[in-house]
Amino acid sequence: MKYLSSEIHLLAALSNAFGPPGNEKEVGNILKQELEEYADDVKIDKLGNVLFYHHGKEGLPKVMISAHMDEVAFMVTYIEDNGFLRFHILGGIPSTTLPGQRILLRGNKGDIKGIIGTKPPHLMREEEKKQAFPQEDLFIDVGAETLKQAEEKGLEIGSTGVFNVRFEELGDGYICGKAFDDRAGCTVLVEVFKALKESSCNLVAVGTVQEEVGLRGARTAAWQINPDYGLALEGTFAADVPGSRPDRVSSKLKSGPVVTIVDRATITHPKVLQTLVSLGREKSIPFQFKRVPTGGTDAGAIHLTKAGVPSGTLAVPCRYIHGPASIAHMDDLRNTIQLAKEFVKKISIE
Repeated sequence: MKYLSSEIHLLAALSNAFGPPGNEKEVGNILKQELEEYADDVKIDKLGNVLFYHHGKEGLPKVMISAHMDEVAFMVTYIEDNGFLRFHILGGIPSTTLPGQRILLRGNKGDIKGIIGTKPPHLMREEEKKQAFPQEDLFIDVGAETLKQAEEKGLEIGSTGVFNVRFEELGDGYICGKAFDDRAGCTVLVEVFKALKESSCNLVAVGTVQEEVGLRGARTAAWQINPDYGLALEGTFAADVPGSRPDRVSSKLKSGPVVTIVDRATITHPKVLQTLVSLGREKSIPFQFKRVPTGGTDAGAIHLTKAGVPSGTLAVPCRYIHGPASIAHMDDLRNTIQLAKEFVKKISIE
């Protein structure tokens, strides 16, 4: 594989990393490797959030930028006598995307590969073929013939798994991989923190845990930081694909970072919103507004901290998030890095 830039190399490593909710350590280790030498202080809290501190000029506002390290995933809930695994979904994965997908499970003896199975289509009734399978009718096949064989592989109740998809370059700036929500945001976080090493900003960059199951890490991280401003860095869904109504195309690839005005967890603070918009126009950084107010980000937890924190979300548009693989474009990633960097610099002196 040919990596064209440091950003691609970093995103590839993050995308390929194993990081279900509650088991984000592998992703956190990559962030530490990248940022430890740039940070004045590094902390890992009791939930597993990784916090990087840059101590700037005394008296200036404290800015928190966050990107969640976890990805949508699976947890084993039952092992059949014949070795098949029943599972629970961690995060929002539609069951329509699951049959036949390759899965990478992590047991107590290492990694185990498997495939999500269903009843063979040849045995389905005609009405069944037209319907999505309920998640409880799906199972994971790891090539075990008995409960004992599954256990000998290191599998147990509580073992977690992720989609088994590797990062690829598609050409012309397009990239493909799993977990761009939110490893794209993690990439932005790393590059912004590095770029501001010599600045006077008071900045805390946080790789948060358990966002996909309830914004949990951001809540505890923001409480201990008590920031003056918060910005969640995300990978959000792009819908510039066949079949999407024009008014439901939430964002598009190659149209710049996505600025959220409102979603299900946050109304972006007017000052944060205006700063992002004015900087995009002033610096000629292309950007777009999120058109469909769905989902929620770490900003939903950050803005409710203590007496309240003016917060917002800036995201890289990605097609097919919460599925096995996403597609994004490097222009959007780089422009998101640029706008996020300018935002921190600007808001830090106001």
